[in-house]
Amino acid sequence: MTALSQADVLGALKTITDPDKGTDVVSAGMISGLVIKDGNVGFAVEIDPADGERKESLRKACADIVYKLPGVTSVTAVLTAERAGAAAAHDHNHDNGHRHGHDHGHAPAGQQRQQAKAGIPGITSIIAVASGKGGVGKSTTAVNLAMALKAQGRRVGLLDADIYGPSVPRMLGITGRPSTDDGKTLEPMRNWGIVCMSMGFLVAEDTPMIWRGPMVMSAIQQMLNDVNWGTLDVLVIDLPPGTGDAQLTLAQRVPLTGAVIVSTPQDIALLDARKGLNMFRKVDVPVFGIIENMSYFLCPSCGERSDIFGHGGARQTAAQLGTDFLGEVPLHMAIRETSDDGTPIVASQPDSAHAQCYLAIAAKVATKIDERLGSAEAAGPRIVIQ
Repeated sequence: MTALSQADVLGALKTITDPDKGTDVVSAGMISGLVIKDGNVGFAVEIDPADGERKESLRKACADIVYKLPGVTSVTAVLTAERAGAAAAHDHNHDNGHRHGHDHGHAPAGQQRQQAKAGIPGITSIIAVASGKGGVGKSTTAVNLAMALKAQGRRVGLLDADIYGPSVPRMLGITGRPSTDDGKTLEPMRNWGIVCMSMGFLVAEDTPMIWRGPMVMSAIQQMLNDVNWGTLDVLVIDLPPGTGDAQLTLAQRVPLTGAVIVSTPQDIALLDARKGLNMFRKVDVPVFGIIENMSYFLCPSCGERSDIFGHGGARQTAAQLGTDFLGEVPLHMAIRETSDDGTPIVASQPDSAHAQCYLAIAAKVATKIDERLGSAEAAGPRIVIQ
């Protein structure tokens, strides 16, 4: 069978006419962000912000016509809109008919906090692993934290929400693509005893994701809600670095049990870590604490310790901001090598000193999860006697 091409998809979409423009959606320049990975197709339909509700039928027609192409196993089609020069998600439907409304980032913070956060069936708790900037080892921490929570006997899933730089598939040693029985719900990938979903399974490793914020958020929403996660005690979300639209919207929309901030000891990284922590606090997400990654280096030859990025900065920042210091992880070749090889150190070398660092951090995180769930259950319904 001939591989599905962009020309095939665009050819099918050219048969769909936008009644307002009087021409097909391709000629009207309404299709963007087209991505094809094996039989999985994703794209956006760009519309006027005022037409969100009316254009849902157009989005559905585009998704349906592409799904009919030979070799297509799933379609992710979203509506996006431009407003004042910035991308804004107006509204989108998943192909299973479930609607998820989007705000435009203009509502007052209090109103945003009050918006309902729909839980994910079968998942007891969700924790986010975040960093104020890239390059601090956030994904390595997320993977090994997930492994350490699994080592406690918990059922664990891992969502790689870093759309622009998905690295979890390589770190978990997983290749291939997810399967689907109905073209709508994906089966997560599995290795080392945990289930996982990542955009890295759907696009080639060297494919750049040239997507606007609304498209990124739509992809994350679908990986959350259109994946058969099964029954999990904990879902760990590896967030994109920074404090942009994707992070803020996810924090507002997903019922996060708590968040973990990862930083190196150096001042510039800790400045950004403060921003990440304050972002979660503004949307009422509990911050479990800060992890100091690459905390120090022990020479494998002589055993001499070097504080390459400084040391203790995360502990001091945690104290200043009134949050917990969860622990420190050294800079070591074994952690890097096992991450690159797809053999996370907590799983492949559980008795090593470096794995023990992650296990100790996970024990603190697990305690905080249990405390949060316990307080939520203890709150219960309020009985009013009149």
